[in-house]
Amino acid sequence: MFKYLREDIRQVKQCDPAATSGIAILLCYPGIHATCAHRIEHWLWRAGRRGLARFLSQCTRFFTGIEIHPGAQLGRRVFIDHGMGVIIGETAIVKDEVVLYQGVTLGGTGKDSGKRHPNIEEHVVIGVGASVLGNITIGARTKVGAGAVVVDNVPEDCTVVGVPGRVVTQNGIRICPADPYRRDLLPDPVESQIKSLTQRIEYLEALAVSQQAGILSASSDNGQPVTQISISGIER
Repeated sequence: MFKYLREDIRQVKQCDPAATSGIAILLCYPGIHATCAHRIEHWLWRAGRRGLARFLSQCTRFFTGIEIHPGAQLGRRVFIDHGMGVIIGETAIVKDEVVLYQGVTLGGTGKDSGKRHPNIEEHVVIGVGASVLGNITIGARTKVGAGAVVVDNVPEDCTVVGVPGRVVTQNGIRICPADPYRRDLLPDPVESQIKSLTQRIEYLEALAVSQQAGILSASSDNGQPVTQISISGIER
């Protein structure tokens, strides 16, 4: 237990520049308190003392704001930064040196039984408020952007953003164009799709107007009375 605690403290020092000393980390970081308590709760869960394990996990949630089901499997040196609102489901598997920020949810997608929570591989970073849902796998060294909702498997060495989450960088190659030194210019795949649809609608509207003008011109040239012509589904 103390060996794991020392590893956790070293991991916090590496990941958080605000960490000043081991004593401060031990006393003031709820992520450390939650992961240490979870090791006891998980041992009780596997030993068949599930009621007690569940009760203790709720006590931990009350004091830290972090809810880790005692059935979840956490690896070594998992760092939950700030931690308020973090939820880790019963069948979730979080491997070594994963970083989770506040508001992260590793949850399910319904009332499925059996394995229904995600697998998080080594060295994954999941940003503020992100949700990873269902029995999926997030590949090693992947970064999940703040607020993303991931419902599909993600390969290794990727960056995922958006709702639903989409890969924008893989193996160091940027799939969507953006300035790699400006995080505020990180592309939003949903915004790109909306722009594409808007351009398509404008093109179809212009085509409909030109066709209407052609029909009106032909009717006038034939000496026939011009009547109002409506294009179904398009309003100007």
